[in-house]
Amino acid sequence: MSDQAVIIHTDGGCTPNPGPGGWGAVLRYGDHVRELYGGDAASTTNNRMELTAPIEALELLNRPATVHVYTDSTYVRNGITSWLAGWKRNGWKTAAKQPVKNADLWVRLEEACARHEVQWFWVKGHAGVADNELADQLATRGMREAMGLALPGAVDA
Repeated sequence: MSDQAVIIHTDGGCTPNPGPGGWGAVLRYGDHVRELYGGDAASTTNNRMELTAPIEALELLNRPATVHVYTDSTYVRNGITSWLAGWKRNGWKTAAKQPVKNADLWVRLEEACARHEVQWFWVKGHAGVADNELADQLATRGMREAMGLALPGAVDA
């Protein structure tokens, strides 16, 4: 693995929740920048979109890497760093013996992390962190495109 980390900022959301949603990710490695986004026009949730963003970003990496993932979702950060091991040990049940929500995405996220050395960081949303703000804009674009809506200010040719 390279000494230089791939830096990933992610975001996701829905309007309303549940409802149509989008996710976005900004990947930086040295001077290289890659922006990703997507959406779901069907009924999804904020948490599903927040999980999809780092999954898509990590799955894009084509070789093992040191990765720093920044998310404004405590659900994602706590889930992957603290709760996942217990959920698996308890047969994908919460401490309250309820099925873990979004288990399919937690499995995908764990698999996406497996080949990398990943560190997770929480960043306050809408607090002026440039790549977090960009990830938010990409998530909005993903949702709007999934719904077939033009972006604000876009001009039809």
